[in-house]
Amino acid sequence: MFAVGIDPVGSGLVASLAKPGGNVTGLSLQANDLAGKRLEFLREVIPRLRRLAIMFNVGNAQPVLEMRDTQAAARTLGLEVVPLEIRGAEEIAPAFQALKSEADAVYVAVDQLVVANRTRILTLALGARLPTVFSTRDFVKAGAFMSYGPNYSDLFRHSADYVDKILRGTKPGDIPVEQPTKFELVVNLTTAKALGMTIPESFLLRVDEVVE
Repeated sequence: MFAVGIDPVGSGLVASLAKPGGNVTGLSLQANDLAGKRLEFLREVIPRLRRLAIMFNVGNAQPVLEMRDTQAAARTLGLEVVPLEIRGAEEIAPAFQALKSEADAVYVAVDQLVVANRTRILTLALGARLPTVFSTRDFVKAGAFMSYGPNYSDLFRHSADYVDKILRGTKPGDIPVEQPTKFELVVNLTTAKALGMTIPESFLLRVDEVVE
């Protein structure tokens, strides 16, 4: 059983979300239009947002998929996209250097490479005076500007229900994979101030957690 499946269908873990089949099931991190919501929030606090850089590990299928979803959402909002392809830690700094002043914000697709180089990415983004948006709150606590994504605590609590069903004899393949229903918006006000950003009070009232 998995509690935080990134792409259970695409990775071949299950046949479909509704009918997993096989001997595995669980909770997926995927949800409709998450990328679009992140960009809507970002544009709400950055009215001048016109060009969006998207940093992603081109060697990993999942962030490539997220990049495409984000690019599609950006086009819907009338934003121009600047792809920042990375394959290793040594390519992160050159990606920011090549970007220069060609973007108003950076969307980072999270994977193991990004997690391992979190401090480097956040330091470079702050040095370039670029607000960043991620999918998980850990990055905001470390200095990113904003995150919007599933509430992991809720997912882990819900995973206990799956364990209970399986222990009571239900076959994993007969239990549908569920998508997240609870999401959290987190903003780092210290980073916002460092970037010279002013966050509208109306926006802050909708934030689930403010990091200061």
